[in-house]
Amino acid sequence: MIRVASVPAAHPYITATVDTTLLTLLPDPVPPGASQPAQWWPPRWLDPRYVRARITEIDVLHVHFGFESIDYDDLVAVTDVLAAHGVPLVVTVHDLANPHLDDQAGHLEKLGMLVHRAHVVVTLTDGAARQIRDRWGVSATVLPHPHLLPIDEVGPPRTQRTSPVVAVHAKSLRANIDPWPVIDALVANHRPGQHVSLRLDLDDNAPRSPRAGAQLPGRLAAYRDRGVDVRIHPPFTDDQLVSYLRDIDILVLPYRFGTHSGWVEICHDSGVVPIVPDCGQFHHQQPCHTFGFGVGRFDEASLLAAVDGATRQIDARPDDDLARRRARARQRDLVRRDTTELYRRLRETARTA
Repeated sequence: MIRVASVPAAHPYITATVDTTLLTLLPDPVPPGASQPAQWWPPRWLDPRYVRARITEIDVLHVHFGFESIDYDDLVAVTDVLAAHGVPLVVTVHDLANPHLDDQAGHLEKLGMLVHRAHVVVTLTDGAARQIRDRWGVSATVLPHPHLLPIDEVGPPRTQRTSPVVAVHAKSLRANIDPWPVIDALVANHRPGQHVSLRLDLDDNAPRSPRAGAQLPGRLAAYRDRGVDVRIHPPFTDDQLVSYLRDIDILVLPYRFGTHSGWVEICHDSGVVPIVPDCGQFHHQQPCHTFGFGVGRFDEASLLAAVDGATRQIDARPDDDLARRRARARQRDLVRRDTTELYRRLRETARTA
């Protein structure tokens, strides 16, 4: 079977797109000194010394994300090793703008080099493919984002609440997340006993983020006083994420920049109605309500209109969306088929080169 080194391998998107009955997905290499199974480390498949020592063990290197910690020269060296040994490089452009970085210059320099040196470039939406072509003159294959939730959790029966829950998840307050204008607008236009309830979640490491600020405790207390259900907790496990999606009805994604989001997909699959900013390609992933939001701009009126539209949409949800479940299973199988064929074509080309 074709041996695929994926950067990373242990990620829900990769396991959703790789058919391991037909391909060998190599596990993420664990560096010496790693003390935790889920500990993050710079990917070793982007270390030129590691790749050079193990180049005969792989048939394809597929880079998804995680290269922001790698020096530009090391990335170039990795592509040189691959080229010297006839090992194809595939790059999936998830993020034209890295959601963890304020300054995108280094990210774009590295991504541009990878895009130009890749044998095949993949992305998730037609809009992203156009941007790749416009920026770098490279044509990208579009493979849609498959479901991330277990297939049995796609299109489940939904609880009909008298007060639908409008939620914002601020995660760890990474660089592209700015929940405060969104929550402030929702709170300013919310009164206890209104048709909707408001919920704000933050990961328990969010208070340490530079975006939290010293005013965070007072801000959260003021939200609670206005009736917002504020919860701070560790990042969700898979089971906790499913439970969270059952407890909310509308999710506003407070991204001030970005490209794609797995949260759009899990909303679509769980029956939660997503509201996304008009920056990035989020609204090209699935049908979404949008609002005006980006770096230095926020359109409160469009947010409130999107919430109104989303609450009306809730009433039209089917009790058990079997058709959605079947459609997503078919889409997953097609993406896996296309991914397998992509690797096969590259290996055959490499053999005859």
